[in-house]
Amino acid sequence: MTKVRILPHSEACPDGAILEIPQGETLCEAMLKSKIPIEHACELSCACTTCHIIVRKGFQSLDEASDKEEDMLDKAWGLESNSRLSCQLVIKDEDLEIELPKYTINMVSEVN
Repeated sequence: MTKVRILPHSEACPDGAILEIPQGETLCEAMLKSKIPIEHACELSCACTTCHIIVRKGFQSLDEASDKEEDMLDKAWGLESNSRLSCQLVIKDEDLEIELPKYTINMVSEVN
């Protein structure tokens, strides 16, 4: 099991959290199973940026983002060089520390 430390986020995870996640699972799936309400407007299909996260530790251990993920990340609020979409981030064997951005861009909720 890989440990993922989620830094405190005022709305989604005020106290932060430490999750133990099996290798091969996506970070978004694990967060949702753990009742951390990360947005996922496209139902984990890499078609939006609502599950954008920033990897603070362990970024180099991850597989590279696909071209599709990179294209979507270009639209994310608060993009950093170590940003990923949690629906595409497959857990490996190295522990991670992640941060949820302060804001997300959710085109579905923006229209309503």
